[in-house]
Amino acid sequence: MNESSWLSRLRSGLSRSSVRLSSDIGAIFTSRKIDSDTLAELEDVLIMADLGVGTSAQLASKIGARKFPGDADGVTVRAALAEEIVTIIAPVARPLSDLAATQSGMRVLLVAGVNGTGKTTTIGKLAARFTEAGQSVTLAAADTFRAAAIDQLKLWGERVGVPVIAQEQGDDPAAVAFNAMEQARADGSDLLLIDTAGRLQNKADLMAELGKIIRVIRKVDPTAPHDVLLVLDATTGQNAHSQVETFRDLVEVSGLVVTKLDGSARGGVIVGLADRFIIPIYAIGVGEGINDLRPFEAEAFAYNLLDLNTAPASETSE
Repeated sequence: MNESSWLSRLRSGLSRSSVRLSSDIGAIFTSRKIDSDTLAELEDVLIMADLGVGTSAQLASKIGARKFPGDADGVTVRAALAEEIVTIIAPVARPLSDLAATQSGMRVLLVAGVNGTGKTTTIGKLAARFTEAGQSVTLAAADTFRAAAIDQLKLWGERVGVPVIAQEQGDDPAAVAFNAMEQARADGSDLLLIDTAGRLQNKADLMAELGKIIRVIRKVDPTAPHDVLLVLDATTGQNAHSQVETFRDLVEVSGLVVTKLDGSARGGVIVGLADRFIIPIYAIGVGEGINDLRPFEAEAFAYNLLDLNTAPASETSE
């Protein structure tokens, strides 16, 4: 997918969020000066767009501190907001290539997330991108709680052309991860992506399961996992914050992937996540296609979220 096609998909994916923000902000700043009343209304609009209370207040304050011409309209305010949002999200935007950084030995990525976030699909799409970049990839189906997760990962392995290490539903996830570590290393894989269960009904069980997986894979490589990716579903809005908090208590989350932006009017949640947690964001998903998981690029995201045109993102962001 070329860059113009990707930006078109991003704009389309964020349309439910951007149209709402554009309309609501335009309604506030039509023939009205920027004062405490309009700024309070702006803050409310941003909260409703799922940017979060603290982040929305911060952005409204930043807009209030700016010098605008007397006839400033909604477009002018949205452009200023986009600039302020870039300052929040740019520090956490990371290229996907960082996840496959060359090192001595195999790089291990543990992928976590609540069931239904698109975690297994994300792993398949990441495998496709890394394979296209020349990396040899192995997948481990350690979400043995759901037979559907195992079958889904196997289908992705066939589609992408990468091996999948799997056992039966109900088998020990740590045993699957250990076998995958040994086999992938013996096969000379550059990357091993480990799928994990996403049950939150019993946090103690999930903590024990994830902890055991990490202990077991460290018997093969004491430095593993080299990254722990948390996959979040944008349609859950502010619930994504509680998921980050929960998984940070279970494992050392080192990066985020946010999916399903194409089905949500809550794209602003990414801004709140970046502001609150300052955890690297590597990719966003704007569709079901294999190429619809793309690197998170701060400027492109911010300007499209505010329904504004912006220069195409550099290819180096990948």
